[in-house]
Amino acid sequence: MNRTRKGFTLIELLIVVVIIGILAAIAIPKFAETKEKAYITAMKSDLKNMVSGAEAFYSDNNTYAGFPTPTGSSGVTLTFTPAGATGWSAHAIHGATAVTCDIGVGTGPIPTGAAEGEPKCQ
Repeated sequence: MNRTRKGFTLIELLIVVVIIGILAAIAIPKFAETKEKAYITAMKSDLKNMVSGAEAFYSDNNTYAGFPTPTGSSGVTLTFTPAGATGWSAHAIHGATAVTCDIGVGTGPIPTGAAEGEPKCQ
């Protein structure tokens, strides 16, 4: 009588589980890094959108004073600080990262290493 066994041995299954574990250990940190980049990009985008809104406000009113702080993207908190009638600065934070972004326009303080109207994150 000839019996043929079908299926996987315990060793074969363990090898597959170990390989899947190694692949997961490589992929999870990359995913976390990608999420943080997305948060930073959202903060930069919100600050750039704030520049457009503030310039439109200035065009209508000849001052930045009174410009309402816009609502940021999901998880992003924006702070707008007028620096007299001809300048302003802003700060953006996201609850899921320790990185913060700043921007300055006109007479507002411009972050070190950034051009006017360019977000700088650190």
